Amino acid sequence: QVQLVESGGGLVQAGQSLRLSCAASGSIFSINAMDWYRQAPGKQRELVADDGKGRFTISRDNAKNMVYLQMNSLQPEDTAVYYCNVEVADSAGLRNFYWGQGTQVTVSS
Repeated sequence: QVQLVESGGGLVQAGQSLRLSCAASGSIFSINAMDWYRQAPGKQRELVADDGKGRFTISRDNAKNMVYLQMNSLQPEDTAVYYCNVEVADSAGLRNFYWGQGTQVTVSS
């Protein structure tokens, strides 16, 4: 079994920044992918992409099995629950996906 623990969410004002962290632990042979998703009220869960412009930046620390989401210039429309998703392979090559519990990000105008 694999556990994911997210942290770093909170309430910020528009234009401010937050950094989310996700730590994976447990029965991990290898991690194929670590991604971030978000789900706003009344909307479907969506993948959060590194925009390459510095507003949303995703980074990994493979030695620590961690993934980070740096969010800058946050706007009210970024308000959502942010989830970490990890694809883990076992020693037989079987893949499983795990979700974190989610961390709330609220951006006030």
